[in-house]
Amino acid sequence: MPVGTQGTIKGLTNNQLEEIGCQIILGNTYHLALRPSAELIDDLGGLHKFMNWKRALLTDSGGFQMVSLLHLADITEQGVTFQFPVDGKPMLLTPEESIQIQNKIGADIIMALDDVVKTTITGPRIEEAMYRTLRWIDRCIAAHKRPDAQNLFGIVQGGLDPVLRDICVRGLVDRNLPGYAIGGLAGGEDKDSFWRVVAQCTAALPEDKPRYVMGVGYPLDIVVCSALGADMYDCVYPTRTARFGTALVPEGVLRLKNQAMANDERPIDSTCTCMVCRNYTRAYLHCLVTKDAMGSQLVSYHNLSYMMRLSKDLHTSLVEGQFPEFVRGFLRAQFPKGNVPEWVCNAMEVAGVDISTCCAPITS
Repeated sequence: MPVGTQGTIKGLTNNQLEEIGCQIILGNTYHLALRPSAELIDDLGGLHKFMNWKRALLTDSGGFQMVSLLHLADITEQGVTFQFPVDGKPMLLTPEESIQIQNKIGADIIMALDDVVKTTITGPRIEEAMYRTLRWIDRCIAAHKRPDAQNLFGIVQGGLDPVLRDICVRGLVDRNLPGYAIGGLAGGEDKDSFWRVVAQCTAALPEDKPRYVMGVGYPLDIVVCSALGADMYDCVYPTRTARFGTALVPEGVLRLKNQAMANDERPIDSTCTCMVCRNYTRAYLHCLVTKDAMGSQLVSYHNLSYMMRLSKDLHTSLVEGQFPEFVRGFLRAQFPKGNVPEWVCNAMEVAGVDISTCCAPITS
């Protein structure tokens, strides 16, 4: 899911998102509530109509801002109090308020407010946040007024502690929600811990419900998490890295700012059929990136097109029973010397995907 924090993907129109096959985008409850406000969006017919997006929408709960805006937030059992970034006035976001805002915004999938802490934090705060997340899910369920139109997902917390993660998973599954997210990752933890948490949670979550790993957007991470049983992802990475002149390619990344690109007449990716790769050279994009808004727009278009194609190829390979072959091809392109990180090899072994023919593991 591309991230459209305030109802827009930076640099792309909705028509362009449809062109590249985007089926669902993410909006941010906290930011939309601040501007233009949930009340205005509701008065104007909901976020779909407001932004003229006919496909699916997901809104997060605002919980992530507990981490990203921690210097402005105070967390209690009642909820989280933010300082309004413009004038410093307090804004209380409770589980009930988060759901009421999301009911007004009208996304197809809405997220429960959870107590989010960085995975690099240890000690009793992790346990406190996990149990509070379970208490808050009941308040979210009770406050949800549109269950027939909006799917409420719960979020598994518990840091890197497998016991706490297991308690949270079982508690959420007992609530029989439409879908489940794995939260609190991609926040600085080591990759070995990251994949083990994903593996533990996906193994315990229902196979017939969506399993969403929040904040994950690196292609390698998505392939690994898909092997472990995850279905959904979101991240600002494809568009954010585009604004710094970096394009996503099967081999990894292409840094268009590098002087070597100045005379390169090739497209970003010769295997890509997106509008950018059909029409523009690396040399042209080298002139634009970081200097002209068009540069970030074109690279953003390509990067999101790459992510949509990766997602489609992952899905097709699973449906057609060719997933192991797809993974091996992906890893050969990313690591032609066979230096696949050890954490990837370990994760694939647990997932039952044989990658022994395309890698000679080394420690990452």
